[in-house]
Amino acid sequence: MNVQIADYDKALYFTLWGQWDDLLVLMVRTKDDFLAKKIESFLHAYHYSPHDNDVSDHHYSLLQYIDHAMYYEPPAEYTLV
Repeated sequence: MNVQIADYDKALYFTLWGQWDDLLVLMVRTKDDFLAKKIESFLHAYHYSPHDNDVSDHHYSLLQYIDHAMYYEPPAEYTLV
């Protein structure tokens, strides 16, 4: 299993079950900078935004990115002979 796919699985699980502390740790440890930024935006909105729509939008954006990233297949690696 690709390490990044494991990160997406964890992000999905933590997001759906409201485990924000674990999501924060994943944000710091993941090698996917875009995933980290999506998590950061969602957690910031969740803790500091006075508008529920902002939280909902960032939550949806994070879930949408996770869904997209899990279906992405990186190109095959080329080896030199």
